[in-house]
Amino acid sequence: MNLLEAKKYLNAVIEKKRCVPFRRYNGGVGRTNQAKEFNHTQGRWPVKSCKFLLNVLDNVQANAESKNLDVGKLKIIHIMVNRARPGRRRTFKAHGRINPFMSSPCHIQVIAREITKPAKKSLLTNKEKEKQLPFRITLKKLVKLNISQQRINKSKKLVK
Repeated sequence: MNLLEAKKYLNAVIEKKRCVPFRRYNGGVGRTNQAKEFNHTQGRWPVKSCKFLLNVLDNVQANAESKNLDVGKLKIIHIMVNRARPGRRRTFKAHGRINPFMSSPCHIQVIAREITKPAKKSLLTNKEKEKQLPFRITLKKLVKLNISQQRINKSKKLVK
């Protein structure tokens, strides 16, 4: 997906105009009409996650501009989110109980590349391509050609 398209999509999710489809971990996820865009029925609007991801994409855009890359041609090739080490705090409950109050942070890796337009594919068939290639010869054909040339040379000598 293009970087600018991704930012536009995340902003639309924050404004709740488009949803994020939940395909795999969708137990208890409500149905929405906006998920039809992705040929699915269930979706949500994870605003907090979208804001974090939008900050990462802003960082990618700033890095691209500092490297003199064209932001319009920047394509996101790879995004990966991994679990980070959880932060451990405590919450104090009634009757002297203490429960853990864990956070679940993550590492976000984004790889983007400037994509140029690919070369046009030729409409020729394989046989037509072979005809356009320079003369290619196998060893077997080469031996036959040498034998036939030797015969021609012998016949020329006999004629003289």
